[in-house]
Amino acid sequence: MGSKSVSSSNRMRHVLSALVQNQPGVLAHVSGMFASRGFNIESLAVGETENAHLSRITVVVNGDDRLLEQIRKQLEKIVTVVKVLDISRADFVERDLMLIKIDAPPSQRLELQGLVQIFRGRIVDVGADQMMVEISGQEKKIEAFIDAVRPYGIRELARTGRIAMVRGMFEDVEDAAPEEAVSDAPAVIGHSSL
Repeated sequence: MGSKSVSSSNRMRHVLSALVQNQPGVLAHVSGMFASRGFNIESLAVGETENAHLSRITVVVNGDDRLLEQIRKQLEKIVTVVKVLDISRADFVERDLMLIKIDAPPSQRLELQGLVQIFRGRIVDVGADQMMVEISGQEKKIEAFIDAVRPYGIRELARTGRIAMVRGMFEDVEDAAPEEAVSDAPAVIGHSSL
């Protein structure tokens, strides 16, 4: 399940799920909105949904509820944004994917293979003195694996950013059904027209 971290200043880790039209420039508009208003993005992932005309952008930000509401309102003003949900307080599943290259001389490979198995990862490439590992899971699992292999030497690391989905049905009063929001035509539809 997604984790909620709250500090003493009432700052919370928020996971926003934005359904957007699958068009060139949408990600630039969304990330530009964050940058122009000084909002810091902790994680951002985007990908096509089950509907080829829609993409889902998952954004993780830290802030209080006032900041979150400000971000949500600004996102909803972007014409190509269909809907924005704060799923932070819902029961959701969250995952991150990482590829990591580790120094792996033959004398340490069995040890490293054991670590990979413990973390339910996969070795996806092996060279003369290195190996590449794929790991997916919650952020704390990814961070723990990084810490575990750091003594061996990390050559390179790439992460996808977090993706998340609410378990079961998530009802939001302001929701518009995605099927009704986008037709087969690639026209731009503003959220106020939904």
